[in-house]
Amino acid sequence: MTTRHRREGAPVPAHARDRSRSHVRRRLSAAALAASAVAALVQPAHAQATGTPPPHPDSALQKQLDDLVRTAGGPPGVIAVLRRDDRTAVYRAGVGDTETGRPPRATDHMRIASVAKAFSGAVALRLVDRGKLRLDDTIGELLPSQPTAWHQVTLRQLLNHTSGLPDFSTAPAFVEILQEDPRHHFDSRRLLDFVAGQDLNFPPGSRYEYSNSDNIAVALMAEAVTGERYERLLDKLVYRPLDLRRTSLPQGYRMPRPYLHGYDVTPPAPPEDISEVLSASGVWASGGIISTPNDLNAFIRAWSGGPGFLSRKTRGEQRTFLPGAASEPAGPGVNAGGLAIFRYQTRCGTVYGHTGNFPGYTQFAAGTADGKRSITFSINTQTSKTIKPELLAKVRAIQEDFVCALLRRH
Repeated sequence: MTTRHRREGAPVPAHARDRSRSHVRRRLSAAALAASAVAALVQPAHAQATGTPPPHPDSALQKQLDDLVRTAGGPPGVIAVLRRDDRTAVYRAGVGDTETGRPPRATDHMRIASVAKAFSGAVALRLVDRGKLRLDDTIGELLPSQPTAWHQVTLRQLLNHTSGLPDFSTAPAFVEILQEDPRHHFDSRRLLDFVAGQDLNFPPGSRYEYSNSDNIAVALMAEAVTGERYERLLDKLVYRPLDLRRTSLPQGYRMPRPYLHGYDVTPPAPPEDISEVLSASGVWASGGIISTPNDLNAFIRAWSGGPGFLSRKTRGEQRTFLPGAASEPAGPGVNAGGLAIFRYQTRCGTVYGHTGNFPGYTQFAAGTADGKRSITFSINTQTSKTIKPELLAKVRAIQEDFVCALLRRH
């Protein structure tokens, strides 16, 4: 039985709950949230145009996508959107829905996983530009009800994951709730309560450690200085300025239609649709945003370097990188971490962006320093350094080839 037509909040049959719990136990972890028969359905893959006609499709790139969806344990579908100035090319292979066999589309909604952290970074840095926030503001100053041991942590350290905050998504009580009820509705603004009894993992600023707690605290800081809900700040500071009409931060488990279906792929079993297994309330500002390839591409152009989105001074702070600080999962090439943005140095040049993984989805979005070229690369199954690492290595190699195509002179 699918959940496609079930009203949100309606009882979930026992057998469906059991399947969901098995997936949570097998897949759900801190990394998964940072967010944690197909061959016959594969449609002929091709490049399609939006806007002005794109360059001729690169047959070598297309072959890589075709091969990827035929990989054992690989994604049922993949879609890559490359934009150079006002030219957009969409490459795709496989299916966005195994039931209908339709291909992925650039207008399909999808979970962007930890790329949502770039959105919370965008809210914070645009507030910095408006004088509402300072990068040296501390948790103690803006969120005094949080544990005293965390009070010296700064906004800068939250944004570059050097805060030392323990990750709420690894807390046994949090995981236990998800194992019992994957669609549990959390109070997103109380997620840090799951680790409120813990000290910092290390002195703030002393080392890099990716944590889902960081961006929850960033969103709470933004709310504290503005008196507005984070969702409203996203709309005012990000969605509307960039005309992102199909991007949202829901609280429930339902996906807006139409959507790119996300799958658990564990051969020899057929892919199982897990698009609506989890509630977004449990990841919120660290991984709950839903967008489309087109919208995400527009966002990453502005975030990576688009003119006018950040001041020159704030852009310089954003691009102060920590060598070896990789996104989760790692992106193509050599990674380094900045303020809610990562630098990906490939053999063909450098792009800036973010990655993410969530049950059913793995994302990569990046752009050039001037914001004139951008790429989003989305697959509809999950991979990370702990979940199918061989698949991740293959995906990263393909992503690097696509970055090379993006940076190629035409």
